[in-house]
Amino acid sequence: MDPHSSAQDVHRCDFCETAIVYSYCDFCHVNLCKPCVVDHISDGYDKHKIVPFGERRSTLIYPKCGTHPHKNCDLQCKNCNDIFVCSSCTASQTHKGHIFVEVSEVYTTKKNAIADEANKLENLISPTYEEIALDLENQFASLDGGYEKLTTAMSKQGEQWHREIDIVINKMKIQISGIKVKHRDILQKHLHEIKQIQALIKQSLLAIEEIKKSTEVSPTIEYSSKIREFSKLPPKVKIALPTFFPKPLDHEKLYNMFGQITPLSTATEENVLSLNQPNTSVRELLDKPELVATIQTGYEKVSRVTYLREDCVWTCGSSKDIKCFNMKGVLLHTVSNKSEQRPNDITVDSDGNLLFCDGTAGTVNKVKNRQTEELIRLQGWSPCSLCVTSNGDLLVTMFSDYKYQSKVVRYSGSTEKQTIQFDDEGKPLYSGNINVKYITENRNHDICVAECGARAVVVVNQNGKLRWRYIGHPSVTKKVPFEPYGITTDSQSRVLTADNDNHCIHILDQDGQFLRYIDKCNLNYPRGICVDNNENLFVSEFYNGNVKKIKFLR
Repeated sequence: MDPHSSAQDVHRCDFCETAIVYSYCDFCHVNLCKPCVVDHISDGYDKHKIVPFGERRSTLIYPKCGTHPHKNCDLQCKNCNDIFVCSSCTASQTHKGHIFVEVSEVYTTKKNAIADEANKLENLISPTYEEIALDLENQFASLDGGYEKLTTAMSKQGEQWHREIDIVINKMKIQISGIKVKHRDILQKHLHEIKQIQALIKQSLLAIEEIKKSTEVSPTIEYSSKIREFSKLPPKVKIALPTFFPKPLDHEKLYNMFGQITPLSTATEENVLSLNQPNTSVRELLDKPELVATIQTGYEKVSRVTYLREDCVWTCGSSKDIKCFNMKGVLLHTVSNKSEQRPNDITVDSDGNLLFCDGTAGTVNKVKNRQTEELIRLQGWSPCSLCVTSNGDLLVTMFSDYKYQSKVVRYSGSTEKQTIQFDDEGKPLYSGNINVKYITENRNHDICVAECGARAVVVVNQNGKLRWRYIGHPSVTKKVPFEPYGITTDSQSRVLTADNDNHCIHILDQDGQFLRYIDKCNLNYPRGICVDNNENLFVSEFYNGNVKKIKFLR
């Protein structure tokens, strides 16, 4: 049978192309049958390495040299970007004085690294992804049940409301029935009096009829007229029916009284796969914070700063212009408020778009592709400060100078989702004065507001329930009353707030307990503060127009 025309189900000798392979030259990389082995090694070349076919390829296959085709490249030149070279290349003028490494060593190191990677992929990473997928599948499986419980709870609340409404209606019906009885009694009394008078009139008419028929003189002369008596009519009785005045429905108040649905939180928790790396998830406070950089913004007064991207921040101050700087103090971009008013606050959304609020116009605006568009317009309220939450919502503090009230409103896009204004006792959470309020959200989704006018930091959970208030920390060195302005948080949910008149930053834990001050770095009237992705603190110094970058974590 012609081996070239038959199915190749066995390996054949590369020399005779007919006999079944028996050995392998691990240097020349050819298959050999028994007779051809002798012929192959009879050329006098001492590099041949004949091994059983099953143990082939134990010798490395080096690349051929491009300059010397008859030689293999068993070295790499470090000076020439690790190109492969042969022994003849190393002696050439081109590679004179260069450093060479053996390809076999590089190959072995790389092989070990690949084997280690395969081991980690197979035994660590892949099982971890399987766990993540299983967790998501379990969440998906419990989705309907979870939402069914939610709607059931709402239905129970509705049933309770219906029962309470029925009780109120029945009470009012009983009240109406009592009023109706009184109404009937009054009418019955007056009707009885009229019936009595009508009976007297009828008696008088009968008496007059008898007199008219009689010729007796005495009864006629002695008759006394009843006209005057009966002409004095009784007063008309007008009793107005009671009226039911239904109170107008305040849908927003009704909605808030019925209950609240917490917004869907799609924030992702940091999920770090440990590949024998040290655990760096907990970052401790530095004993002595370090000043990293100072940016001169050119504002007469700078009030706000917000992080954009690596070594890049937006700032605003005493003019209509919002400026973007890098850490070298180079002005990268400027946005001007169309209303010619200075912005009350600035922040950046999850897509990197600049947001700013105009208190005079009552608007929140977005700058996208260098075009400014109106996102929210308020009626009767003025926006004060902004915060983009971890799930992409927008928190806006606002005040009404007419009603002297303040509140925090959560928006999804331009749609209002939640209002936070009163505590469980119906008392205002925030002061009604129009002084500046700063806002942020920590990793626990708590909403933190710094009120300089009230001299307090007010923290509520994501449902708007009061968690704690902070009114400063007793200190012999801080003699001016606590007056918080800017506020931000770090990865450990610690709260940082700028104490303007004491020229320092207060650091609190997530439960409002004082930890320490940042009062070095020559801070001068700190106002706006923010933390970047690398946990660096940025502080705007109000009166000198500078922004400082400070390292405060290990």
